[in-house]
Amino acid sequence: MSTINSKAQIRSLIWQSLKDHHMEAFPGALGRIPNFIGAGEAGKLLFELPAWREARTIKCNPDLAQRPLRKKALEEGKVVFMAVPRLSERDCFLRLDPRHFPDHNRASSIKGAFQVGQLINPRDMPSIDLIVSGAVAVQRDGARLGKGGGFADLEYAIARRLGLIDDRTPVVTTVHPLQLVDNVIPMTNHDVPVDYIATPQEIIECPSIFAKPTRISWEILGGKLGEIPILQDLLASESRTRRSRSE
Repeated sequence: MSTINSKAQIRSLIWQSLKDHHMEAFPGALGRIPNFIGAGEAGKLLFELPAWREARTIKCNPDLAQRPLRKKALEEGKVVFMAVPRLSERDCFLRLDPRHFPDHNRASSIKGAFQVGQLINPRDMPSIDLIVSGAVAVQRDGARLGKGGGFADLEYAIARRLGLIDDRTPVVTTVHPLQLVDNVIPMTNHDVPVDYIATPQEIIECPSIFAKPTRISWEILGGKLGEIPILQDLLASESRTRRSRSE
């Protein structure tokens, strides 16, 4: 795969490889953050990391591959935050506080999270200790490729803009070994790298080769700005700040 440099090509190859090797789990891989055979075992290795053990608040993607992580976090008393699909609401995160419901398995599912979780505006969220991000492909140096919507990177940028995270906030993911690639993922200044990768066989601690984004890249948002209320609010806030400084 060393000659492949298109993100779309990489995704297609990973999705097909998981299918061909019968390593995809329900609901399949194509077009998704893949759920994979061994996701639970990868999670168990991740749970041994000090970064996991010390975290009290976690931001986690809603995909099935990372459901074992959401369930374990809730069982351990951690508060979990999940983004609303496409950040379509002004209160665009779900707050899952395990003190408020007994069935942590149910709450770890997307349907259950919406039933028991509390919608919250990111401006009202506490600091985040750990970020769990889904991935289609990753490299051992920390480069990450998502499914193409750009929302995980945007959620990170919003959290960074609001001071909920900083460079030291660990970003972790779980993947099947077939999702590990070598030196083919093109990274831009708005792509979020990962610090730790867990497969069912190993934990990979990634070197800090890629800088983490420090701001919202307004210039690349396109139509998303008109569709995402929290972005409109933050842009208006930045405009007011600039005006007050110029007066």
